[in-house]
Formats: sequence, structure tokens, C-alpha cells
Amino acid sequence: MTDKPTLKEEMKIPSGVTVTKNGTALEIKGPKGSLSRDFPNPTMQITITSDLIDIVCTTTVHKAEKALIGTYKAHLRNMIKGVTAGYQFTMKTVYSHFPIKTSVEGDQFIIQNFLGERFARKAQILPGVKVESKGDSVTVSGVNKDSVGQTAANIERATRVKNRDIRVFQDGVYTVKRG
Repeated sequence: MTDKPTLKEEMKIPSGVTVTKNGTALEIKGPKGSLSRDFPNPTMQITITSDLIDIVCTTTVHKAEKALIGTYKAHLRNMIKGVTAGYQFTMKTVYSHFPIKTSVEGDQFIIQNFLGERFARKAQILPGVKVESKGDSVTVSGVNKDSVGQTAANIERATRVKNRDIRVFQDGVYTVKRG
């Protein structure tokens, strides 16, 4: 008789947060909102008790399963932090040649007069993310860490300088603080 070594990790659910499981998807609700994510791996089993989330490996534990449990824990930790505190990126508009004007129109972040260009550059704002532009400061906030980070990356990528020396032309919208 051989016993398979199993790996079990527990996460505490903070007060004010509710976790529900529907198939392989988990939905986490908190004071800032709710998030849902699918955890579809057949070798991992997630169970929810009153104040704990248990992640159990149902097969023989190898390096890949240990890494997957760590990934699941990180996703759950980020989701819990998002629905309790939220995520906010602070960005700064930097220019030395032409004054840049930024604004939000629907699900687009508009950058006008970038390096004197006549057309406006646009960056996609993902659903569930709020972007505010005040003067040279841009604030990107939301409950989903992935969406907030991707929106900030979209804004930075939209102001990428091409065909010029980036040591001289350092204009753009850059992330200053993450939190």
C-alpha cells in the first residue's frame, strides 16, 4: 500500500468578505465590489468552509503542482485585497517639448499633442477600471489587479516614442506609484 503525498494550503477569509464556489469558478464579494475567476485544473480541488479556503492537490505532488498551488493562492490573495482595499496606480504626464493634454472619453484614454502630433493617441480602458486625469496626474483604480495593471500598461504603451532618440525625447505618461 502506497500513500500519495498530498499538499494542502489554507487561506483565511477576512471578515466582510464572502466566497462562493460555482463549479470551478470562485466569486469573492467585499465592500469594494465582487470578482470572479475560474480555476479549471482537474488536479486541484478548492473547498470553502466558513472562514477558510482550502486548496488541495489530488494527485502526486511534483514541482508543477506546488507552483500551481502558489499561483492559485496569489490569485486568491489579490482578489481578496481587491474587493477589500482596491488597487490604484498613479501616473504622471511628462513633457519637455510640447504640452500634452490627456482626457477620458468612454472606454478610451485620449492623449493629445504628444510630440506635436496632430492626431490623438488612444489607449483602451478595460471594463471595471476607473481612470481620472487631473493636470499632469493620472489615476487608474479598480478592484481587479490584472485589469488595472493592463490599463496602466496600455496608457504607457500608447505614448511610446518611435523614430526619435529616447534619451532626448522622454515625453510620455509613466507609472509613478502602484498600490
